[in-house]
Amino acid sequence: MIKAVIFDFDGLILDTETHEYEVLQEIFEEHGSALPMSVWGKVIGTSAGFQPFVYLEEQLETKLDHEGLTKMRQERFIKRMENEKPRPGVEAYLSAAKELGLKIGLASSSDYKWVSQHLKQIGLYDDFECIRTADDVEEVKPNPELYLKAADCLGVKPGECIAFEDSVNGSIAAKRAGMKCVIVPNQVTKTLLFEDYDHRLESMAELELERLIEKISEQA
Repeated sequence: MIKAVIFDFDGLILDTETHEYEVLQEIFEEHGSALPMSVWGKVIGTSAGFQPFVYLEEQLETKLDHEGLTKMRQERFIKRMENEKPRPGVEAYLSAAKELGLKIGLASSSDYKWVSQHLKQIGLYDDFECIRTADDVEEVKPNPELYLKAADCLGVKPGECIAFEDSVNGSIAAKRAGMKCVIVPNQVTKTLLFEDYDHRLESMAELELERLIEKISEQA
């Protein structure tokens, strides 16, 4: 029986990932290079220590102003995010979860400051009973610890949870934790190869939460 829903944040609730990738692509293109999805896709949803401007330097075989490029990246990203709203269906799923009496959690590989400020900006911070971030674990996704800690915080067993993810690393973490996993890829992650999940949605607006839970329960 499903008792809780646990959401990823970046790229799932708020599509920070598409904007981040497009900003980097712009900068790479301005330098006559490119950041392939085959490279960037591996670090989405995790913390791999990948440094895009070191990679750009390697492609160009020349030294770059990292500080200046980082500032440019931040400024362009902030401008893009100013009017960004939650992805379609997110707010409806949160409302439906409350109506169904489900516990609602969040598990993100980003840090708490990042997650909380964006959630407050879009007015969804108070919808979550429990938020677990990179600050709470030794290893982020694809390690399952974030999801296990979120379930423990909500007072439910992993097998009683549905995790919502947009990234391959996130879906691996959810399944390793023993949860059902619904993937909702965004513009960037829809091209990646997902291997282990229970249902795929193009958007949460595609299917009501109650019906989704019924579908997943029927598979058990």
